[in-house]
Amino acid sequence: MKWTILCCTAFLVGCADAPPINYASAQPESTSGDAADPSETQALEQAEADCARQGKHAVSQRIEGETLYDCAD
Repeated sequence: MKWTILCCTAFLVGCADAPPINYASAQPESTSGDAADPSETQALEQAEADCARQGKHAVSQRIEGETLYDCAD
């Protein structure tokens, strides 16, 4: 009986320290509900840098699934 309790306790403690399972089909948590693609993030940073050289800031719009960037005052 003592061995059973000891083994169950050790098992539960081991499971408590396990990292969470990352399911590939699960939606990532984000505040906007729309996580950015790494290439889109890089494109936005590039657009911001280009517009900053002109003293403007980048604005984006999505047309037919494609994100377009433009400079605005």
